Amino acid sequence: MTYIPKHTDFSLSPFTGLTRDSWIDAGKYLLGGVFGNLTDKSMPLVMPRAETEVTYPHLRDPEKEQDRQRRAEIFEGLTRSFLIGSVLIHDDPKLTLADIPVTEYYRDHILRACTPGDTEYVGTYSGLKEMLGLSGFVFFQQTVETCALVIGLWACREEIWATYSAEEKQQIADLLMDYAIHDTVPQNWRLFNMLDLAFLAMEGYPIDERIMYDHAQAILSYYAGDGWYRDGHSFDYYSCWAFQFYAPLWNLWWGYDHAPELARAFEANSNTLMETYGRFMDRDGFINMWGRSNIYRNAATSAFDGNFLLKNPAADPGWSRRICSGALLQFLTRDDFLINGIPSLGFYGQFTPLVQGYSCAESPFWLGKAFLALHLPKEHPFWTARENEGDWAKLKKGEVLETVLNGPALCITNHEATGETILRTGKVMKQPGDRHGMWNYAKLCFHTKYPWEASPVENGKQREDVESRQYVLHDLTSGTYSRGNAVLWGGEKQGVLYRRLFFDYDIKTEEHWIQALNLADLPVRNGILRADRIRLPIRPVEFTLGSFGFPDNGTRVEHRTNDGAKAILLYGRDHTGQERKLAMTVYTGWEELDLIRSRGTNPDSEYSLIIFAKMSLCHQYDASEPYVLVSQVITGEDHIPFTDEEVFPLKELCFHDRYGTGAYGPVELLFRDGVKKIIDYDGIEGSLSL
Repeated sequence: MTYIPKHTDFSLSPFTGLTRDSWIDAGKYLLGGVFGNLTDKSMPLVMPRAETEVTYPHLRDPEKEQDRQRRAEIFEGLTRSFLIGSVLIHDDPKLTLADIPVTEYYRDHILRACTPGDTEYVGTYSGLKEMLGLSGFVFFQQTVETCALVIGLWACREEIWATYSAEEKQQIADLLMDYAIHDTVPQNWRLFNMLDLAFLAMEGYPIDERIMYDHAQAILSYYAGDGWYRDGHSFDYYSCWAFQFYAPLWNLWWGYDHAPELARAFEANSNTLMETYGRFMDRDGFINMWGRSNIYRNAATSAFDGNFLLKNPAADPGWSRRICSGALLQFLTRDDFLINGIPSLGFYGQFTPLVQGYSCAESPFWLGKAFLALHLPKEHPFWTARENEGDWAKLKKGEVLETVLNGPALCITNHEATGETILRTGKVMKQPGDRHGMWNYAKLCFHTKYPWEASPVENGKQREDVESRQYVLHDLTSGTYSRGNAVLWGGEKQGVLYRRLFFDYDIKTEEHWIQALNLADLPVRNGILRADRIRLPIRPVEFTLGSFGFPDNGTRVEHRTNDGAKAILLYGRDHTGQERKLAMTVYTGWEELDLIRSRGTNPDSEYSLIIFAKMSLCHQYDASEPYVLVSQVITGEDHIPFTDEEVFPLKELCFHDRYGTGAYGPVELLFRDGVKKIIDYDGIEGSLSL
């Protein structure tokens, strides 16, 4: 059963119909599925597992380690569901779900989780370290969940925290403090320790402010500009659902009063994010499947709520709610979203290729962060402002809005013609062979309506030679395949985005720089056009390039040609029945254009199609062979046939022989509508950044 809101108001919310009461309905829908798995109120919130090979508890680990993981899972199920439960409890302290009194349940099980000797005791940091015989730097999943716990206790303080005795509070505080002052992962995890300490200080417990300041200055040092923080090595939604949600909470709880300069910096960074963050979602409010932990889904919208916690928020409340509600509907209206009554380990339905080993069955409830917007009172502008489409409403018919953020190396294009948003990324470095990491980060672009596809499986066998929205290099001498695992950012110049893609980049080897492509791409009305140049090829090699994965639920395939250019067009529907269309066109450099039928590799549909292009470089040191690969992928959400002008937008393609080699000069693209673009790769070497 999918979520159907009981309360709607299309005068207040003309695009989604959702109101604050609709969100409460949605919270009950999700939490009801959790409690529906309990046969009595004494059971912990450990949910049925739909997957056992990747997620924890890892069944092949030693017994002591499995015991630690079971404790972590108990805590994760309790605290992450409490992100939703806390705001529902505050709204209705007498709430009952599946015949279980929700307030009473959380009050009892939170205390049990912090009580030594109880079967649900999750253990202290010190105790777990001693039990496992560990020394030196270590960290535990419980540190993450203590932060979810204190947020929930804050959101329903009067209903739960205030009802504990002084002794019970002390028992909970002791566990929180032990995690707050000990080791943590030196990236977004520092914020967990900061919020634990801030909550305890807010409740009158003495804290070590040296630890607080150390974490806070480190968090600010991760700031890369344009509103984005670098999380560890990567840029992804952790910048938004962690840094830009926790830091405003920290300001509210502790920073404004005790560290005003740090608080001002966190506030300024949040407001800078709000200048462009709405553009990362599409016109429907859909978020992109990008980066790790995609099972957290619409938690990415919690950055808007975080901004409204600040003294001087910059977010547009009407556009913010339209995005948050649209992202909520993106998932809750899917009939494959729930498995065993809880969110699947996937983006839509169950999809193991995107799942990390640090997740368990209860992990998707990190999306509960989106529901913390319910802590905003009914009269807050987030709930009372009329929905609007923000920057989308300012676009002219067929216009593309491009936003280039050099700090985090992110480029967003909002396509008015389709309402879709495409994200292009840089500053990506994954280990050679880390196909999972490359899917998450190193795709050439990410699309709100075409989530990334794993390596295609055709007739039960995985294809090694093709990836969706990625290049694959085939060394014809060794027979090996390699993928672009490193993307360096070159920046934007005259409407063209430049990047460098390395294949099997490994700094430990002397050959890490050999096989590469200079990427040059630009937005067109319905998608992205590429004019990429091969750099330093060692022949003989083949290159392939795939389109987005296309959901195959009955697809019409069309082939077209035009003055030497080739195109394959697809018309079909996604899992929900929404009409979809896609076309891939190839110009110079490419020799073949073909189609793969895959199964079990697309997060939207069991069956899928990938169009792919192929070319070969056979002779060493032969500059007469093609170096520039020109292609285009366009999409749409209807079955109106693509016009030839859309499929074949180039009127003329000219190569300027700057060096007299026939290979290295600028490329001039003259479009049918009269627009001219110059692709000039010179200078990219000096501007690359990671």
